[in-house]
Amino acid sequence: MKLNAGIITDNLQATKHFYVAQLGFGVTFENEWYLLLHTPGHSSEIAFLKPGLPAQAPIFQQPFNGRGVYLTIEMDEVDAWYETIKSKGIPISVEMKDEPWGDRHFAIIDPNGIGIDFVRYQEPQG
Repeated sequence: MKLNAGIITDNLQATKHFYVAQLGFGVTFENEWYLLLHTPGHSSEIAFLKPGLPAQAPIFQQPFNGRGVYLTIEMDEVDAWYETIKSKGIPISVEMKDEPWGDRHFAIIDPNGIGIDFVRYQEPQG
């Protein structure tokens, strides 16, 4: 079993630019109404779909409302990635921090309002 998330959005081109140019994702497939991206190394994928397509079932037609969703990207090199994101001028929503439960992380927001939490898991403090 494999899981990938799908987000319904009118912002396909801005989304593609953000994930590809800023985060280093690749394009697995795209057409005028669908965009499938993969993480560097092809370990995960995320899909974006235009809303209101008559050929799609009603549950796939309503656009994401910009709230209530986040993605977690797990990585060993979270400190280096934090510096890369800062150097690109991407606004940081949650500054780098160590959590008592073991996360070392920071977060940004994509063009659709989705929070992206970049995390390195480590031993909890104390």
